[in-house]
Amino acid sequence: MRRTLIIIAIVVVVAGIGAAVYFFFFAGSAGVAVAPAGSTGLPSAGNSATGTSGGSLAAGTVPNSPTKVTARLVKIDAGPVVLGEAAVDVNVLLDGALATTTRAGSSTPDVSVEYIERQSGNIFSYLVNAGTLTRTSNKTLPGIQNAAWLPDGSNVFVQYLSGTDSSTINTYSLPANGQGGFFLPQNLSEISVGTNSILTLASGVNGSLGMVERPDGSKSVQAFSTPLSMVRAGFAGKDYLVYTKPSATLDGYAYLVDPSGNFSRIAGPLPGLVALASPLGTWVLVSWSESGVMSMELVNTKTRAVTALPVATIADKCIWSADESAIYCGIPIDPSANYAYPDDWYQGAVSFNDNIWKIDVAGRLAELELDFSSATDVELDAEALTIDPESKTLVFVNKNDGSLWSYQL
Repeated sequence: MRRTLIIIAIVVVVAGIGAAVYFFFFAGSAGVAVAPAGSTGLPSAGNSATGTSGGSLAAGTVPNSPTKVTARLVKIDAGPVVLGEAAVDVNVLLDGALATTTRAGSSTPDVSVEYIERQSGNIFSYLVNAGTLTRTSNKTLPGIQNAAWLPDGSNVFVQYLSGTDSSTINTYSLPANGQGGFFLPQNLSEISVGTNSILTLASGVNGSLGMVERPDGSKSVQAFSTPLSMVRAGFAGKDYLVYTKPSATLDGYAYLVDPSGNFSRIAGPLPGLVALASPLGTWVLVSWSESGVMSMELVNTKTRAVTALPVATIADKCIWSADESAIYCGIPIDPSANYAYPDDWYQGAVSFNDNIWKIDVAGRLAELELDFSSATDVELDAEALTIDPESKTLVFVNKNDGSLWSYQL
C-alpha cells in the first residue's frame, strides 16, 4: 500500500512539473498548441478543418485598425502577424470572380494584402488604396509558424507544430475563406510557392528530397534529391535553387537544379551564404558575412558572371520585382561587426535599424526608397518582404514587434 502511494505521489509531481513547464513557456502566447477536436482551430493530422468563416468586420471591431503614417506608408496591423503574406493586384481572378467587384464593393484597381494574425489565426485582407480591412476567415488557428500564399491570394499553406512534445510539423493547405483544406506530408522542412505549383522539401539524416506538385496536391513528382540534410530550396524560374542552411562559421554553397534533378554550383564556398533567386531564374542574389561584415552580389545564372552590389544585407531581407528589374531590401543603417551574421539575426540576438533601398539590376545602382525612422518613431528590422506583380506596393514585417506595413512605391 505504501509503495502504491509513493508511485501515485511521483506521478502527481511529474504531472505538476509538466503543467508548470507548459504554462511557463506557452500560456498567453501564440504557442504551438493545436485546438481540440470540434473547436474552430487547426485540425490535427488525419482530421479535417472545422469552424466558421466571417465577413467584413463591423465598424470599431477591428483588433488592430490600419494607421496611415504618411501618404504612402501604412501600418496595416500592430501585430504580431504570421510571417508570409500576399500582395495581390485586384484585377486578377479571386475565387472565380473579379476581385475589383468583390473586395469592399470597389471597381477601382487596387492591391490587396492577405495575411494571418498570429495570436488569433484569423485571416485578413487589406485594400491599400481603399484603406479598408476585411476579415475573410474568423477560424481560430493557433500556433501557426509560417505561411506561404498562392500568388492570387486564394490559398495559404500554413505550418504549425503538434504532438505532446510539439515535435511534429504539420503543413495544411487552407483556402483564404477558412473553408475546407487538406494536409500535406508531415515534417516538411520548407514549402515554396510558384505560379502554378508548389515545392515541398523534406530533410533528414539521409539527405533531402524536393517534390513539386499542383496547388491542389495532385500530380506530385520528385524534383530533386541530395545527400545534404541541411538545405533550403525554392523556385528559380523553370529550375530550382538549393543552398545549404546558412551559418557564419561554415562555408555555404548554392546550386541550381534543372528539371531533371541535376545540380550545378552557382555560388560558394562563402560563410553565412543566403541566396534568393529572381522570379524568372535569370539572377541569384547572394549574401554572405565574414568577420561580422556583410556583403552582397548578383550572379547571372546563364553566364555565371558575378557583380558586387553597393549595399549589403541578408538576402532574406530582400524581394525581387516580378519583372526582375529591381530588388527591394531592408538595409541596416549601421550594423555592428561584433555579431555573427546571419546566425545572431535569426536567433534574435541582434536587431537592425533598416531603411528600404531599391537596387536597379541593370545599372547596379542603389537608391534610398524609404527612410523609415524619419517617417515613424520606431526602428525597422525588415523581414518577409512581399511585392505585388505590378510593383506598386511593398509589404513587410517589422521583426522588432511583428507589425505589418505597406508602402506605395
